Amino acid sequence: MSDERKKYLRNIKIKKSLIFVSQILILIVFLGLWEYLADKGIIDKFITSSPSRIIKVFANFNSNHLLEHIRVTVYETLVGFTIGTILGLIIAILLWWSETIAKILDPYLVILNSLPKVALGPIIIVWVGAGTKAIIVMAVAISLIVTILDILHGFLNTDKDLIKMAETFNAKKIQILTKIVIPANKSTFINSLKINIGLSLVGVISGEFLVSKAGLRIFNYLWRSNF
Repeated sequence: MSDERKKYLRNIKIKKSLIFVSQILILIVFLGLWEYLADKGIIDKFITSSPSRIIKVFANFNSNHLLEHIRVTVYETLVGFTIGTILGLIIAILLWWSETIAKILDPYLVILNSLPKVALGPIIIVWVGAGTKAIIVMAVAISLIVTILDILHGFLNTDKDLIKMAETFNAKKIQILTKIVIPANKSTFINSLKINIGLSLVGVISGEFLVSKAGLRIFNYLWRSNF
């Protein structure tokens, strides 16, 4: 291996280490500042809690059933995330398959994405009933349209010249999809997953505030349990 190559790899490792250290420092500073402001009474502990109080709650998780609340929210989030991701991918593929239908439905997808999903909570409860189903539907409702729009955008912006070349060799639509479009959008999938998991959690927490008796609606409980 040449010296230049070794130097290049060393610089990459140093950069990654700096990024990791910076992330840890930001977290430490944030938690330290939060604890200091809460301790000095600059911010209200009852509203914002403090890192030390949250640690105490986690330390006593057997008495406050914290693990059960975490399990409930993780389960609901993962189910909502999985359903939203799979449905979003399937619908994006169907819309890519017919560009005409995609153009027809585009304004409706934008409108659906702009709807306040939390406000639809009572309607969702009427449709599917109160409980876990309603929470999962809320998570899917919040994440699905974003997933469709994100993946579809990536599909439609795949290298046109590459697709045209494949078509000149009589490649079938399914071959173009599996051999060109999907491989070219790996980064789009990863970004979509990152966004989707966050939106699914937002949907679950929103749903839990409406109908659940367990879960990380317990955030409320975390900062009040020690009073």
